[in-house]
This record gives sequence, C-alpha cells and structure tokens, in this order.
Amino acid sequence: MIFDYHHFFIKEKWFILTLKVIIQTEYEKQCSAVRLLNTVLVECCVDTANGEPVAGVTTLAGEIYLLRRKELGQVEVYDVITYRLQRYISVPNARKFTDITSCEHYHCVYIGDDIVECIHRLDGQGTMTRWAVNDEPRGISINALHNVLVTCHKVHKIKEFSSRGELLQEHIFPEDIINPWHAIQTRCGQFIVCHGDLDNSVHRVCMMSTDCSHIVHSHGGQRGSHNDEYIVPNHLAVDDNECVFVADRNNRRVTLLSPTLEYINVVVSGDQLKGNPCSLYLSSQRRRRHIYVAVNELTVDGQEMGRVAVFNV
Repeated sequence: MIFDYHHFFIKEKWFILTLKVIIQTEYEKQCSAVRLLNTVLVECCVDTANGEPVAGVTTLAGEIYLLRRKELGQVEVYDVITYRLQRYISVPNARKFTDITSCEHYHCVYIGDDIVECIHRLDGQGTMTRWAVNDEPRGISINALHNVLVTCHKVHKIKEFSSRGELLQEHIFPEDIINPWHAIQTRCGQFIVCHGDLDNSVHRVCMMSTDCSHIVHSHGGQRGSHNDEYIVPNHLAVDDNECVFVADRNNRRVTLLSPTLEYINVVVSGDQLKGNPCSLYLSSQRRRRHIYVAVNELTVDGQEMGRVAVFNV
C-alpha cells in the first residue's frame, strides 16, 4: 500500500481522501470483488421432463442436488461438470420441500420439509433418515461446527441440531425480525438473517449478536429496488472472507455485501437471471468458485418453470 504524503502537506483533507480511497480499494479486493466470468446456465435442469418450480440447490462430491417445489418426493442429481442428469433420489414420506444444503465434513445432504416439519438427511451411502423440527422449517444452513441451523419463520427462531438430529439450542429473533427466510452463522458466532415478505414493509439483511438478542449491523429497510433496498431477500451465501451474497427475489438479482453488511455491488443482474432467485449455494471446484442460483420464472403461457443458473465468481 503506497501513501501519497504530498497531499498531506498541501491540504489535510486531500490526504484523508487519498487514504480512504486506497483503503477502500484494498478492502474491496479482500472482500472478493466479484466479477462475472463465462456465465453459464445449467440448461439441462430446464430441459428435463420435469421443469417444475425449484426450491433449492446444493453441491456435494462433484454432483448438483436440485429440489423441486412440487410434491414429487424426489431429489434430482446432476453432474457438476457436464450438468447432465445422473439419477433421482426418492425421499420417503416427503410432502413439501423448502430448502437444501450439504455438509462436506459428514458427507451428507439435508432437506427441509415444512408439512412434515422435519429435516431429511441423506448420507454418502444413500441412507435416508429424518428428524423432527416440531416447527415449519424454512431455510437451512451449516455452521463452522458442522451443525444444522434451521430457520423457523412462524415462531421467529433458529434451531441448531447436530448432524444426527439432536436439538442443541434455540435462538429467538427480536420482534422486528419479521418473516425470517434464511440464517447463516459467521465463524465468530454472529448470525446473519434475511427477512421480509411481500406483505411486510421492512426487507433487510441483519447481522445479529451471538445470542440473537439484538441487531449489530443491517442492510436494507423499506422495500424497494435501489442498491440499498430489497423486495423479499430470501436466501444467503457467504464466502471465505465472510462477504455475503443475498438472493433478492422480487428484484431478480444477487447482491454482494461486505462482512459488516455494507453494499459492494450487484453480482448477478435480472438480465442474467431472467427469473426470481429462491436459493443460493457457493461452491469451489478445481480452484474456481461457482455460485449456484435456483431460479423460477413465468413462461409466456403463465406457467412457472424452474432451473439453476451457474456463475463463476
């Protein structure tokens, strides 16, 4: 980092401005200033016989796991390189999928089901088990301890489970966190949650204290389409620098925030998505990072169709 001290002797304000610009530039580099390279759509997810709306996407061991919203009770599995359909996995007694995530440590996939009020667990040997949440699960994520965080929107809670379904602890959101969609936990234990539905006036991404009792940082406010606004921010992903990707559903975009939830830029636009994002998953394959975006869009005949868009970041 090079400082221009000449500006300091001429005028103190110029030095401060120069220093601020340099620090901001370095900071944005460290926060993985995202550039879209070689945008690729996973067309096979659209062109299969089952083009129903999607509910979530994740990857594990070189494969893409895709959930559909329709009550099919199946997970579609695609090759992460060719995007070709590999197989279907049946989920016994499933009713309505809400979200999906994966854990490399335990080599398994977790699926939320809000009618049965449970989490389905699929391990690397193909064994399917489930455990009760006893509330409707919405978003799910994995924390640094490899535990499962389940966002329960109707009771304003995060429930933390072990990989085998033991309830470890619960955190209750403050009253102003209305309609929480998805929550993730940082390495230092703070929670980041996105909240707000179409009938709510406030749409935000909030960083919560480690006990979820108060808001530390936030981005957003009254719903809208400016850079500092959202219309239904409904899913999150975080990179190694703890920069936050936000699926802004009804603005049809993915926004990147700093670790303290300051706006950096829009990394995926509506022109690129051509639909409403409902789920994000950030993955690294062969030294390249990809963000997988589950997208739903209306066709010309009014039918809702789902697909996955993949972007290099």
